[in-house]
Amino acid sequence: MSVRRRRRALEALRWASLGVAVVVLVVFLQAQRQSVDVSYGRSPSSSSAGGTTGSAGESSAASVPSVEEMTALVAADPVVRLPGSIARWNEQRVREVIGSTDVRILVAPPGLDEDERKRLRDVENATVLVVGTEVSGGFYRAVADDLPSWRAQFAVGDVTGPLLTLITALQDRPAPPDLDELTTREPTARELAVVAADLRASGLHCAAGATLTDVPAKTAKEAFPDGAWFAAFPAQRDGTPLPRYGPALAKLFPDQPIVVLHGLWIEYHGPGREDFAELVEASFYGQFADLLSRSDYPQRNALGVYLNRVTDVRYAGLFDRPLPYRPADPLRVALPALPWVFAACVAAFLALSVRSLRRAGGGLRGRIAGGPHRGGVPARLAGLTALAVEMSLLTDVRSDPALTRGIVRLQAAREALGEELPDRHVHTLLAKAANELDDAARTLGIPGYRPDIYLQGRLT
Repeated sequence: MSVRRRRRALEALRWASLGVAVVVLVVFLQAQRQSVDVSYGRSPSSSSAGGTTGSAGESSAASVPSVEEMTALVAADPVVRLPGSIARWNEQRVREVIGSTDVRILVAPPGLDEDERKRLRDVENATVLVVGTEVSGGFYRAVADDLPSWRAQFAVGDVTGPLLTLITALQDRPAPPDLDELTTREPTARELAVVAADLRASGLHCAAGATLTDVPAKTAKEAFPDGAWFAAFPAQRDGTPLPRYGPALAKLFPDQPIVVLHGLWIEYHGPGREDFAELVEASFYGQFADLLSRSDYPQRNALGVYLNRVTDVRYAGLFDRPLPYRPADPLRVALPALPWVFAACVAAFLALSVRSLRRAGGGLRGRIAGGPHRGGVPARLAGLTALAVEMSLLTDVRSDPALTRGIVRLQAAREALGEELPDRHVHTLLAKAANELDDAARTLGIPGYRPDIYLQGRLT
């Protein structure tokens, strides 16, 4: 590699070091933005609302009559059930609480849009309004607040508790004690055998009437890395006891995680149930019960959000549960090394800069100290330039060409010196310039302007 190429390579390396240092500094400062994170790990779930935000994903095409028609229906009957209604209650208990007061109940289907819900609110003679399983009336809205109440609400559509609470609140009376309105039964051997066969074959059982057709695979894998089975059943709307498949399946497959859906009620059975199942259920329904009660989402949407919540709880580090594998974040891994990379780049830039300055300064001092006949290139260039200036005042037509050629050679030598070309090349250009100026001096007939004599006289 020539001297010129080597110098250019070192110069490029010097500025590249500075550029890398600036980039590393910017990346490091950007990564220092502070945030509050109380999780044991960073959950990969879509978390908060998943597939149940807004009205996206609802499957209902329900509608309601006009305000006038509903007003007439409520005036004619104290309990009006519009087509598609799903809520039911213990009629005897509700009748006992109502007593002789005039309480009229309008029951509507879930999944209504805002305009349809507004029409329902405009029915002024309706004391209590039930949309899906959401119970409201006047300025009040009654909601379930524990797992048994949510199970009854979303597994069978029972709203006895909220309905009694609302009616007594409207009458300014104390609410009656809560009773578990959900009646259950053990599944028969034949029922259990059908479900178990599907779970063994594919890990999924969808009973007739269930809206679940498949399980979100990625979300399920994040929630249960070892794999889980899913059994989906429709909500029990006919008032018959609810078959409790979850405990029965857990006895049949004690080491297998199993998620059971009854309508929009979701529960987990299997290893570690006592660690996180009730917490997930309370957290999930505590946040989404209001939305689910008035909406008509497919089971897949609710299941996706439930699985995300399982993943969030596991990543919270609250229990001794294995965390799913998460690939390493290159930035987080490299972050501790960035200050050292920055320091190394700055040190390289400073070292190369000092080397460049020493080379330039040392070379110039060496050239001047060497004199015109000992390699003092800048001094010889300066002396020949001064000679050319003096000769330009005296030249004539005969000497002008030689002087002009000499000046051109001097200009080339000056540029070569500025680009730090090898001294040999600069010396060659200066020698040619000196020859041209010598010809011009002889043509003029002035011996004192010959370069050797002129430069010797300046030094002495």
